[in-house]
Amino acid sequence: MKVRGKGAKERIVPFGSKAAEAIGKWLAARPELVKDPDEQALFVNYRGERITDRSVRRLFDGYLRDASLRSGISPHTMRHSFATHLLNAGADLRGIQELLGHASLSTTQKYTHLNDWQLIDVYKKAHPRA
Repeated sequence: MKVRGKGAKERIVPFGSKAAEAIGKWLAARPELVKDPDEQALFVNYRGERITDRSVRRLFDGYLRDASLRSGISPHTMRHSFATHLLNAGADLRGIQELLGHASLSTTQKYTHLNDWQLIDVYKKAHPRA
């Protein structure tokens, strides 16, 4: 899927079969909401307009309450977790940078949290005298 993010930057974001199924169902219902035939946004609100980041946050907060999860979790927290899980599973930093749409690798590094054993593992795998 092509996604336009912050600063109108576009990137390709892969997604799985369950998301594809959910998007397929949404696409079947979407035309009933959209009034402007030129509206290109995938996700629209009840008025048929592109949803905002504030709307996403409001929905997210509602789901947290419904699930009785602690507050303080945000969509941005989920983004950090996504990057950290990818790194922990062996993804390289450059690939994570592309998925997050960062122009700078240093920005991506702020999203990921390496622990001591991961640093030691990287050292052992990469250094010839480890």
